[in-house]
Amino acid sequence: MEAQVVYIVLAAIFGLFMAWGIGANDVANAMATSVGSKALTIRQAILVAAVFEFLGAVLAGGAVTDTVRKGIVDTEQLAGSPELLIYGMLAALLAAGTWLLVASRNGWPVSTTHSIVGAIVGFAAVGIGVDAVQWGGVAKIVMSWVASPLTAGFIAFFIYLTVQKLILSHEDPLDRAKRYVPVYMFLAAFTITLVTILKGLKHVGLTISLRDSYILAIGIAVGIAVVGAIVIRRIQPDPKAEKDQHFITVERVFGVLMVITACGMAFAHGSNDVANAIGPLAAVISTAQGGVIAAKSSVPPWVLLLGGAGIVVGLATYGRHVIATVGRKITQLTPSRGFAAELAAATTIVVASGTGIPISTTHTLVGAVLGVGFARGIEAIDLSVVGRIFLSWVVTIPAGAILAIIFFSLFKVILP
Repeated sequence: MEAQVVYIVLAAIFGLFMAWGIGANDVANAMATSVGSKALTIRQAILVAAVFEFLGAVLAGGAVTDTVRKGIVDTEQLAGSPELLIYGMLAALLAAGTWLLVASRNGWPVSTTHSIVGAIVGFAAVGIGVDAVQWGGVAKIVMSWVASPLTAGFIAFFIYLTVQKLILSHEDPLDRAKRYVPVYMFLAAFTITLVTILKGLKHVGLTISLRDSYILAIGIAVGIAVVGAIVIRRIQPDPKAEKDQHFITVERVFGVLMVITACGMAFAHGSNDVANAIGPLAAVISTAQGGVIAAKSSVPPWVLLLGGAGIVVGLATYGRHVIATVGRKITQLTPSRGFAAELAAATTIVVASGTGIPISTTHTLVGAVLGVGFARGIEAIDLSVVGRIFLSWVVTIPAGAILAIIFFSLFKVILP
C-alpha cells in the first residue's frame, strides 16, 4: 500500500513536470506566428493560450488514453513484472521533462511527442530488451521528421503566393483583402475545426462520423467567415500610417484572422498533446492500483486538470523563449505570412490525422514558417537558426532515451 502511494505521488509530480515542459516548449506551435507577426502581444498570447490550451486539455484531453504511447513497446513482455512498467514510465516522464527544460531554456522548438517516445524507447530497450521495442513505429516517427516539415513548407509557400497574387500585388490591396480574407477565414476555420474534431474530440468518447465531422466543420467555418467579414468591413484605412508602411491596414485585416487561428490551434494542441504527459501518468496509476498492465487506462478527472494546469504554468513561465525562436528568429513574419504558415500547419495535421501518420506539430509549424520564408527568397531566412533547430530535432530521441535509461536504473535501485 505504501509503495502504491509513492508511485502515484511520484507519477503526479513527474507528470506535472512533463506538462510544464509541453507548455514551455510546444505551445509555441499555437502562438509563435501570432506573436512574431505582432497580431498578439506576448502577454495576450499567453492569456489566449492559457484559456484555450487548458480547455482543450481538460474538455478533450482524453477520458481513455493508450497506456504506452504510439504502440512503441510490447507490454506483454512485462506481464510478469508490472513494477518495471511503473519504473519505466516514471523514468520516461522525468527524462522527457528534463530534456524539454533544457530545450526550452535554449529556445529550441523540439517535439514533446518525440521526447516521450525517445524516453520510452530507452527504458524499454534496457529494462525489457531490444526486441520489446516496436522498431517499425520508431522508423515511422523518424520518417515524419522529413515528411511533415516538407509538406507544411510546400503548402505554406503556395498559400503565401496566393496572398501575394490575389491581394498584396494589387493597387488597392485593402479592397482585395476585404474580398478575399473571408475566404481564407473559411479555410482556416474549417481546417482548424477539423483538426480539433479529428485529433481532440476522439478522446472524449464522442464518435462523430467522418461525414458529420466535415458537415460540422463547414457549418462552423461559414459562421466564423460571416462574422469575420462583418468585422473586416469596419476596418478603415489609416493614410498617415500607410505612408510609413504600405500594407499596414491590410495586415490589420490579417491580424483578425490570426487571432482566430491562434485560438483554434491552442485548443487542438491542448487536446492532443496533453496525452504525452497524462498517458504515462495514467499507466502508472492503473498499474499501481490494479497490479496488472492494461492496454488502455481510464484517466481520472484530476489527472486532466493537472495536465492542463501544467501546460498553462509552463507557457507563462518559460514559453517566451521558444515563441521568440519560431516567431521572430527564423524569418520576419507579418500577419499575412503568419496566417499562411498556421493554415499550412493545420492542413498538414488534418491530412496526417486522416491517414494515421505520426506527426509532430513542432516540426510541421517550423516547416511552414520556412515555406513562407522561401516564398520571399532564401535570404529572408536565418539559416544558422534553422541549423540549430534541425540539430535539436535529431538529438531529441537519443537524449530522451539516454536520460530515461539513467533514471530507470536509479528507480530500480531506490524505489520499493
